[in-house]
Amino acid sequence: MLTTVLTDGAELRALEPWHAEEFLTHLDGIRDHLGQWLAWHDRVPDLAAARAWLVGFAEKQVRDEGRVFGVWVGGKLSGGVSFPSFSTATGICEVGVWLAPEVTGRGLVTLAVRHLIDWAVFERGIARVEWYSAVGNEPSIAVARRLGFTKEGVLRKHYPHGEVRHDMELWSVLADEWRARAVAQGK
Repeated sequence: MLTTVLTDGAELRALEPWHAEEFLTHLDGIRDHLGQWLAWHDRVPDLAAARAWLVGFAEKQVRDEGRVFGVWVGGKLSGGVSFPSFSTATGICEVGVWLAPEVTGRGLVTLAVRHLIDWAVFERGIARVEWYSAVGNEPSIAVARRLGFTKEGVLRKHYPHGEVRHDMELWSVLADEWRARAVAQGK
């Protein structure tokens, strides 16, 4: 997957180590927004850390254990979707997302994640896709619902963020469910 058009003016493409400067600029512009729900952006305070974060995903990709993609809107990096974990041995992967506030509400995350899950299920044989969301992160939970994920439960005090351990909702969609949904939608 090199470039996938999501909508007019928005595309999904690999987020590579050579994007480190653009990635850091993007993060610096949305840190307060991301900080509501995510902690990983705190581990990317400068250009060296941005490059290391992206190299980490490139190394995961080489090992077939994860990937990261950027969402560009109007030519500007505006968010991303990833497989923080990906295992064909177990048939399980996790999808993660983030998006700049100025481009929310356009369905970009839903479209991008749909592409990732299609690839994981139809091309790679993944049997289960997981989605974690902090309790109360309604935009994230809404995307999981729109994509047909099922809430499996709450992982109490699962995610350390700042001085607090947050409860996380665990959602999943199974390959059989994803395939049935694709058939129902005529794909």
